[in-house]
Amino acid sequence: MSQPAPQKALSAADIRARKGGVPLVCLTAYTTPVAQLADAECDLVLVGDSVGMVLHGLPSTLSVTMDMMILHGQAVARGTRRALMVVDMPFASYEEGPEQAFRNAARLMAETGAGAVKLEGGQHMAATIRFLVERGIPVTAHIGLTPQAINALGGYRVQGRGADADRIREDARAVAAAGAFSVVLEKVPAALADAITDELDIPTVGIGASAGCDGQILVIDDMLGLFDAFKPKFVKRYATLAEGASAAIRTYAEEVRARAFPAPEHVFGDEGATS
Repeated sequence: MSQPAPQKALSAADIRARKGGVPLVCLTAYTTPVAQLADAECDLVLVGDSVGMVLHGLPSTLSVTMDMMILHGQAVARGTRRALMVVDMPFASYEEGPEQAFRNAARLMAETGAGAVKLEGGQHMAATIRFLVERGIPVTAHIGLTPQAINALGGYRVQGRGADADRIREDARAVAAAGAFSVVLEKVPAALADAITDELDIPTVGIGASAGCDGQILVIDDMLGLFDAFKPKFVKRYATLAEGASAAIRTYAEEVRARAFPAPEHVFGDEGATS
């Protein structure tokens, strides 16, 4: 009996072609089991540098390294079949200039099998984006609130209010013109996100932006209620798994302390018995 052909993974070109179509479903993933779950429904799975905060307990994304991104990228690659896997370029791996960015982006793709990379920044990163794209590296841009620049921005504040909206719009135009195949809009007013979405010919992916974007992305641990150190205001929790896990651990601990933990014979039966 013949086996069905393996499903072809989506490419950056496939994602770009979805502009104005069915909204793109995107989530982060950092491990193989979670990647498998996300892959079943997602068009794009991002190995985000948010891994530093949600899995490694770091206070921000600034301490995330290339080695960390490669390790988690390799894990996620083992769990993705259909979705495009994009890997974040960590802080200080691309800002120095196009050549540095190319070396590190090429390493990320070669060692993880990623289909694209993501980097933060607008107009000032346009030359770097163009340099990468011209050398065969698909790029997702990230503008608005850019967590790697949190010290310069003065906190996790909404970007693009009032006169600052012009800067964000120019950032969007610049990254699109440079060749990015999509752009993440983080924590910008809905009206601004809608205007950018209407203007650009590449998909916009919102996070704390607007339902009118061409797609949405969330940190999966936020969405599932696994990471509860803080909850961004724009996050809808579709589950509260941390509460369930805490209750399960508490029950387990109580049973162990009370010596009520199931004995092997209750689980496996009497393996020494004869018929």
